[in-house]
Amino acid sequence: MAASPRMRNAMTLFSSVDDVLCHRVRLVLAAKGVTYDLIPVDAQNPPPDLIDLNPYHSVPTLVERDQVLYAASVVSEYLDERYPHPPLMPVDPLSRARLRLAMLRLEHDWVPQVQAIQFGGRQQAEAGRKRLKELLTASIPLFKASKFFLNPEMSLADCAMAPIIWRLPALDVPLPKDGKVIEDYGNRIFRNPGFARSLTPQEKHLRELPD
Repeated sequence: MAASPRMRNAMTLFSSVDDVLCHRVRLVLAAKGVTYDLIPVDAQNPPPDLIDLNPYHSVPTLVERDQVLYAASVVSEYLDERYPHPPLMPVDPLSRARLRLAMLRLEHDWVPQVQAIQFGGRQQAEAGRKRLKELLTASIPLFKASKFFLNPEMSLADCAMAPIIWRLPALDVPLPKDGKVIEDYGNRIFRNPGFARSLTPQEKHLRELPD
């Protein structure tokens, strides 16, 4: 279905106010310096426009003129290609594939742990915290290998990873032993003015931005 008249002349993002997948897309938009209208969405009570536009009623959902896109991975790559500066993916195919695999791992392995902590029962939350700490520990060599995640420059993979790292204190997930490299990685991104622009008021209260 076509976008409503108020959405035809501006890019519109339907987004939860505290969700790692939605934050991922907002971080891409901030990195690109794209102006857009944000429509906050309560997942339990999606607005009629979203119900009409997206058969899954899911967020994030991006609307640009008559184009409707959903799923964080699809929206993120579209934005990187639609607004090529600064580029958020490497040029060579092997490096691009490597980062896509990393983002797939984040979606399949990391994000469910965050969601279990945020929305699950006590046992689910505790299991999510344990598993998320295991994933962080296993990834320490990857954080040490490059200035950013698996890449010398900031990429779409960082836009997927940084929202998780930002939430660790609020999720009550301590950094593992030797985890200072993860803290340093997060602070490199959190100090970027674009990161502050990506935050909703609710997300700003999860922790303090570094000086």
